[in-house]
Amino acid sequence: MADYYELLGVPRNADEAEVKRAYRKLALKYHPDRNPGDSKSETRFKEINQAYEVLSDPGKRKLYDQYGEAGVQAGAGGGGAGGPFGGFGGGAADVGDIFGDIFENFFAGGAPTGGKRRRTRRGHDLKYDVEVTLEDAYEGTRLPLRYERMESCAGCDGTGAKRGTGLKRCGTCGGTGRVQFSQGFFAMTQSCSACGGEGQTVETPCGDCGGAGRRRAAHKVTIRIPAGIYDGATLKITGEGEGGGRGGEAGDLYVHVRLKHHPKFHRDEDDLVYEARVSFPQAALGSKLTVPTLVGDPSRIRVPAGTADGAAFRVKGKGMPRLKGRGYGDLIVRVKLEVPKDLTPRQKELLGELARELGVGDSIDGAKEADGVEPAEPGEKSDGSIFKKLFGGD
Repeated sequence: MADYYELLGVPRNADEAEVKRAYRKLALKYHPDRNPGDSKSETRFKEINQAYEVLSDPGKRKLYDQYGEAGVQAGAGGGGAGGPFGGFGGGAADVGDIFGDIFENFFAGGAPTGGKRRRTRRGHDLKYDVEVTLEDAYEGTRLPLRYERMESCAGCDGTGAKRGTGLKRCGTCGGTGRVQFSQGFFAMTQSCSACGGEGQTVETPCGDCGGAGRRRAAHKVTIRIPAGIYDGATLKITGEGEGGGRGGEAGDLYVHVRLKHHPKFHRDEDDLVYEARVSFPQAALGSKLTVPTLVGDPSRIRVPAGTADGAAFRVKGKGMPRLKGRGYGDLIVRVKLEVPKDLTPRQKELLGELARELGVGDSIDGAKEADGVEPAEPGEKSDGSIFKKLFGGD
């Protein structure tokens, strides 16, 4: 292990206050709660705890200055590790008390310990699922939501105490919000269970909320769905979650957006895809198609002669608004070739003549039927090879 003074970043003549300040700063930086999954930070955290255990104790520090780490271990009777931070047994340093100060300041917003402080609690976040139409996603909309949540009690203004009464100092912790106990050779501190770490208890509970300071109530809020919203997007509405305890900050509301199925279009990022059914003659000879748009007038596109099944055409600017930029996506028109199933004798005769004219008539009329041929799975795509052969499409 590195030199203890180097680990804490203090000179060898540093006094107790300097050592403590350096330790508090490093403990906050490398604590596992602030570095989840970081094994290097966890190792460093253990090392600085061990260094502080030694340098904060005058007796151990003297042994360390004279003999190094081996001298400290010998002075501790060879006991070595065993404490909750991998340190040494015994000693005058109250590590638990230091951590109480550090993490009360860190998690409670820097509120001073002891005295008449009251710790507020942030309310829980809530989640709400909504469905919107593709048209609403295109234009943007405002959506009213109604749900139940925990809110600050109006009968006691969130204090939990009956009007006309107040809070009293906790008799268990004496108003500090913490209690001290021993664990082996260590003197540890933890949050007082009698007052929940607040240092105060309700003298006469509020009749409306039973002293909790909150009660369940119906709530209504209107949210804005921005134009171009994606399926699966989540919107954060600050402060619309559950109310905080003892007047604390409210949680947030997370709205998960799903898009309803549309009968004509499906979305591909910022583009809209429309499947246009094109007849046999239209694909072969070429034609003009009128295709719908999601909002506004239909568009006219030209289908060139010999168009194959699955061919796609792009109509600029007729897609969805770009959520994180300017402009719009495009409308993709994909050709779905319709093959007639119930032909009249005359239609069959004409198609047969066409096939023979193109030089594929003999193969159609005289081909031997293969055994074990079955229809493909429903929905299986074709590359249109037969029609390419007939009409020469790409």
